Amino acid sequence: MSAGPPVDPRGPRLAAWITTVVLAVALATQWWPLLAVQAVVFAIGAFVGLKYAPYSLIYRYLVAPRLAPTDEREDAAPLRFAQGVGFAFAAVGTVGFALGSTALGLVATAFALAAAFLNAAFGFCLGCETYLLLRRLTPSVGRQTPA
Repeated sequence: MSAGPPVDPRGPRLAAWITTVVLAVALATQWWPLLAVQAVVFAIGAFVGLKYAPYSLIYRYLVAPRLAPTDEREDAAPLRFAQGVGFAFAAVGTVGFALGSTALGLVATAFALAAAFLNAAFGFCLGCETYLLLRRLTPSVGRQTPA
């Protein structure tokens, strides 16, 4: 399965800003249905593809047409991995809040919020960097070693 075509890096940055707002509201209100919706958004990006993620659609149809074109592109694989990590934290936070474990909900949501904010404000994708680190540390199948 392909991670998808390379993406305009401005799209994930917009998605990180929207995600930051959604997670901040979910954290402040502890309203687990909103966090569950964000978990679904993450799941679509991670498991279906960035092309179909709701915030990607907002960028592609409402924002990108108003911007100058760019040749800059990012690999989709690290971004999809980051969406998967976000999904895990949002899912754990949702379950925590829904089952009355406020501490679990707060901690999981706060971690997801911190990562989203780092990406939105500074362009530092923590999940992407984790993906790249794991790729360097994991031996590739079929990689030839010099004789």
